[in-house]
Amino acid sequence: MAINTFPDDCSIPVSALSFDYGTQRIGVAFGQSVSATALPITILKAIDGVPNWNSIKKLIEEWQPDLFIVGMPYHVDGTDSKFLPRAIKFANRLNGRFNLPTFGMDERLSSKAAIEKINDNNSGVKKTLEIDDIAAQIILENWFNGYKEKSSA
Repeated sequence: MAINTFPDDCSIPVSALSFDYGTQRIGVAFGQSVSATALPITILKAIDGVPNWNSIKKLIEEWQPDLFIVGMPYHVDGTDSKFLPRAIKFANRLNGRFNLPTFGMDERLSSKAAIEKINDNNSGVKKTLEIDDIAAQIILENWFNGYKEKSSA
């Protein structure tokens, strides 16, 4: 089952939680479409791709998003990765458990961009291996850019 990229109406301001899905860690970011910006907020532990759903529920209660964005892992050439079906399953479970619209976003190169962002900041706060929340931020900001483009089309 494919996941839509954008809602039919992209003229409404929205806030979103974004997820960089992984089998051991799931990065999470929050943002809003008015400024098309996002903030990395946490990295959730996962066991074979299954998160602690109560942790996600707490994030939803705290951040009150209008919708979810899940990074869809494709290979650089655009073909499906072996993790794509699992990311789609995660997206469908988010939607089913929390009844919020859920959209997919191509996440190609988001981890590479996250590493570059961390290295550019030279903050020393994050380890290069802990990039999942930054990747979720980049996925969400890219989604917001597409959302804005669609609203002005």
